[in-house]
Amino acid sequence: MGNFHHSLSWLLEPDPANPGVRYLALTELLGRPSDDPEVMAAQQAVMESGPVPTILAAQADAGYWVKSGPGYAPKYQSTVWSLIFLAQLGADGRDPRVRAGCNYVLDHGRCHYGGFSATGRPDGLIHCLQGNLGAALIDLGWLGDERLDQALDWLARSITGEGIAPAKEKDTAVRYYRSGNSAPEFACAANNHLPCAWGAVKAMLALSKVPAAACTPAIRAAIEMGVKFLLARDPAVADYPMGYAVKPSRSWFQFGFPVAYVTDVLQNLEVLTNLGYGHDPRLEPALELLLSKQDAQGRWKMAYSYNGKTWVDVEQKGKPSKWVTLRALRVLKRSNTGPLA
Repeated sequence: MGNFHHSLSWLLEPDPANPGVRYLALTELLGRPSDDPEVMAAQQAVMESGPVPTILAAQADAGYWVKSGPGYAPKYQSTVWSLIFLAQLGADGRDPRVRAGCNYVLDHGRCHYGGFSATGRPDGLIHCLQGNLGAALIDLGWLGDERLDQALDWLARSITGEGIAPAKEKDTAVRYYRSGNSAPEFACAANNHLPCAWGAVKAMLALSKVPAAACTPAIRAAIEMGVKFLLARDPAVADYPMGYAVKPSRSWFQFGFPVAYVTDVLQNLEVLTNLGYGHDPRLEPALELLLSKQDAQGRWKMAYSYNGKTWVDVEQKGKPSKWVTLRALRVLKRSNTGPLA
């Protein structure tokens, strides 16, 4: 099963190029509290070196990146992606620049239905975007903000169908649109109107971060549907409905960082273990797949990279990755696999 202690020591070492790894390893793997002096110093380091300051340096004074508006394009430097990546990199949500970006997307990135939209209109409502942004904003400290609560409510109800008319009923006030999420249970135009597992993983990523006490009936119902869908197939095989393909995307099996709208088996495991399914026997093949990718030093490689497409490169494709290793150890801790559990 590899050298877990060696890999944990690797993640905890000071690293000016990837300071967020140490911060998240201290908090997520070792459970250190936010007021721990080492944690406070590690978070400060995130804001002073590595990718986060570079992303923030590209921000406009008004809070957006590249251009005003909903912020989905251009991939992967716009407002939406900058915030999603800042959250994954461990940025401090209390920083005024980060707060300005979050405020901007909450004001300009939602449509009148309440959900985050790629276009700012109901035709741009897609679960991958809503889930990614919802998760990022929760991580950055915005849970309880009325705008985010509205977005999470829309996300949940767009999964269950509560209060939303079919797309063909064009005279109704609230309906699905054929161009985005086109029906309940993760149906999406991008997947030929079949349920999209990439969208489901992202939606559940956001909803899994909502504390139980804050889960509304709509959120609980959506999580139940999401878990049922994700566990209806073997996550290690990932043969979910494929709208335009004949076999699962290779991206499912290429673990990387940061994580955009593409997902992988590892993120599916991150979501399902965070929802309390770490001991479910249906995850065993996927956990075995995860362990099979670990090297003798307890590390995982960067197999999928956005380098050259974002504001700043993160690690090297094909090389051992602290970020992917952090993602893997997070899952193994939640599934009681290895000494970190």
